[in-house]
Parts: sequence; C-alpha cells; structure tokens
Amino acid sequence: MITETISAAEKRLSTGVAGLDDILAGGLPTNHLYLIEGDPGTGKTTIALHFLLEGTRRKEKGLYVTLSESRGELLGVAASHGWSLDGITIFEMTAQGEEMQPEAQYTVFHPAEVELADTVASVLKVVDEIQATRVVIDSLSELRMLARDPLRYRRQILSLKRFFAGRNCTVLLLDDRTADKNDLQLQSIAHGVIMMQNEERDYGTTRRRLEVRKLRGSKFREGYHDYTIETGGVQVFPRLVAAEHHDGRAQQVASSGIQELDALLGGGLATGTSNLLMGPAGCGKTSVAVRYAYAWALSGQKAAVFSFDETIATLLHRSAGLGMDLRPQLKAGIIEIHQVDPAEMGAGEFIHRVRKAIDGGVKLIVIDSLNGFFYAMSGEHSVMLQIHELISYMDRMGVTTLLTMAQHGFVGTNMSSPIDVSYVADTVILFRYFEARGAVKQAISVVKKRTGAHERSIRELSFGNGAIRVGEPLKQFEGVLTGVPKYMGGDADLAAGADATRK
Repeated sequence: MITETISAAEKRLSTGVAGLDDILAGGLPTNHLYLIEGDPGTGKTTIALHFLLEGTRRKEKGLYVTLSESRGELLGVAASHGWSLDGITIFEMTAQGEEMQPEAQYTVFHPAEVELADTVASVLKVVDEIQATRVVIDSLSELRMLARDPLRYRRQILSLKRFFAGRNCTVLLLDDRTADKNDLQLQSIAHGVIMMQNEERDYGTTRRRLEVRKLRGSKFREGYHDYTIETGGVQVFPRLVAAEHHDGRAQQVASSGIQELDALLGGGLATGTSNLLMGPAGCGKTSVAVRYAYAWALSGQKAAVFSFDETIATLLHRSAGLGMDLRPQLKAGIIEIHQVDPAEMGAGEFIHRVRKAIDGGVKLIVIDSLNGFFYAMSGEHSVMLQIHELISYMDRMGVTTLLTMAQHGFVGTNMSSPIDVSYVADTVILFRYFEARGAVKQAISVVKKRTGAHERSIRELSFGNGAIRVGEPLKQFEGVLTGVPKYMGGDADLAAGADATRK
C-alpha cells in the first residue's frame, strides 16, 4: 500500500471502496472538486453511492444531485446492492410532468439563458441549506446540453468550483462522456480525475478497469486497475507492485515426502522461490505440484491451490487415488482450493485472490496452470509484466510457488510453450514422455535451480497403486528428452535397464 505523510491540511476522505482508497493513498484530499468519467454502465453512480454511504457511516452530511435519473431509479440502484439511502439527501432535477407540456417550453429565450441558471441556482441553494460535506452531481452531460457553447459550459463549471471551494465540501462530478470523449478542458478544472472503462472481450464477461489520471499535489498509484461490479457494490483490485512488499523470513526447504524427488532437487524446494513445472499435457505436473502442497499441509502449514484447468471434485478424486487425501486438510482450512474460470475472472481479480490467501497465512501456492492465467489475460499486451510482478511479489513474501505450464506437443523435439517464463522462475522442472520397450513412459528432470545444487540426471516418473514414484536415474538410456531414447547399456545391464523403465 502507498504510504506518505499527510498533513492536517491534506486530510483525506475515504471513498468507501477499499481498493480505490489504496490507489489514492488513503482517499480523496478534502474540500476539492473531482471528476469521474466513464461510458454508461461503467459504475460511476455506484462509486458515488459508496462515497456518500461512507460519509453517512462517519456522520457526515451527503447530497446526491440527480439531473438525469429519477429518485426512484436511484433508489432502485441502491436496493440492487442491498443499500439504504437513509441519511442521504437526494435532490432530483429531472423534468416533471408539467414541464413537458408545450406551454412550458421556451420560445424566445435559449434554455442556456434560463434553465441552466435556474438549475445551478437550485443546486447551490440546497447545498447551503443542508450544509453538506459530500456532494455528488450526476451527470454533467445535462449541464453540457443546457449550455449553449463550450465556453459557457466551462465558465459554469468554474463557478461551481469557486462556490464549493469555501464551503468545506468535497464534490464528485459524474460525466458519461456522451459528448467529446477527451474533454481535456473539464479535466484541467478538476482537482482529480478518475477514468472508468469497459473493455470488451471476444468471450466471457466484460473486463472493467479504472485509472487515476490526475490528483493534484498528491501521490497515487498510476496505471490501470481492474474492478468488478457485483451485488454489494464495486470492488477495485489495485495494480500489484512487488517492490512495496517484503516479508524477510529465513529460507527453509519444502519437502515433497518422496525421497527420490527431493534428491533430484538437491534436497527439496527452497521456500520463498518460484518453481516452474513444464511439459506436455497429462505428464504429471499437477500431481507433483499438489504433492508438495499436501506434504506442506501435513507439516501443519497452510497451502493453496488455484486450479484453472480442473474442477475441485476432479482434483480431490485424482489426488486421493495417488495417496493424497486432501479432504481432512481442506476441512481444517490448512489447504485451500480455488476454482478459477478464466472466462469469468480478470487478471486483477485473480491476483487479488492470491494476495488474500497470502494475507491469510498461506506460504505455499500452486497455480495450475499458467496457460489458464494467460487466457484470462487474453488481449493484454502486458501479460509478461503482470506474471513477472506476481512471481516477484510471492518471492518477496516468502511464499513457495509452484507454477505448471502445459507445452504444445507430446513426444519429440518440437515442444513449444505459449509463453516463456523460464527465465523468471528460480527452478525449472521438466516433464517428458518417452517410448521404451513398446510402452509410453514419463520422465522428470531438473534443468535449472538458482538456490543450490541439483541432480543433472533424468529419472522415470510413474503413477499408480495409490502413489507417485520417482525411479533411479535412467543411466542406460540416451535421448530420453527427445521422446525416443536409445539403450546404451551392455548385455549385463539389459535386465537392470528394463527394470528401471518398468518402475
């Protein structure tokens, strides 16, 4: 979280949205006018209601001036989130029935000369009457249409700014951007600007993100931040900055409970490191990763599995068949299993879930798989930056991370990965299929480990009879990683070589 020394003159108001307050280093500086821009449906009204409801909770007077929606529509929005607007003054300026009659229409004067002045005067009057400290004006598009030209509109906004400046009042102006999509004139007047956007995807839910474009004289977290609109309001997921976090715990060793596998890794996985398990589909990456989580939980420490590719029921059933009954640890809360649907969840929300698990005491995390995370960020140009930041964050927090990634292809030398993250990981464990004596077998090897020595050998990996088994090094074979090995032993070693491949 951003931290800074804030003087009494820079007192901040909470927006009522924890994630947005984090981005704003605590909230909005008081007694200023702010602009919230966004296309229809981006959640501007919901953010504004959060702001006023937070004021009500703090015994502050709030005013909602609605120029486009009716009071009933506004109450309907609040009710959809389970909110009551009791304690908030709603001032409705929408056209009433008698105002729609032909005799009520102006024929000599332009609306800007009569209606604009009347509208603004009515708003200012009610502000003075209730002495509000939090005000929302929704939306500026109505004032823009009442004004005859941009100059008159700008002057009117400036007059509003001057009026509120001396009244101990923090104001949110909502603009649906139905006119100029880049009204820099309006942005220059406001003390701060928050942009809210809908990002359409080819499949799945719409992704929403916001950006603080401006906050005069104040520190804030720049860039785009994902958010969702759910029953209960807006949830903002601040962009992860790994450099802001550091746990500083001493490094330990995480064991899998399988002696041969730990030997392959030079004793086990170092805590606080990222470990990439890569290979073709079905070669045992998930099972080995879950084995570490299971062993970690048996030692009484918390672990979490984020599954993009399997349902929780399938994962539990398959793990139990390999001697890893996760149900007792799951029931006790020592293991967490989270089902992630990449079509329904954006990268920001997923990272928020990971951070929440770590805040809850989890020190070993399995992400199965990076392919699913990559598809959740489909269309993102910064996918590698976000993956790098997430891995760096977990390393800094002392979390042992196991990341699985499925490569394209099954057998041969033409294996490829959708993204290359091997340079980010501290340890890379390679899985391969190979053919031996008319059977398809699996091999496991460690090709990189930054935190210490490891075996350079290739061992056979097998599953069955309620266990995961790692065999002795395949010394009698050459070319195992190509998928078509050659037997290199002598006649005397033939039986031993055959036994090694049968394990």
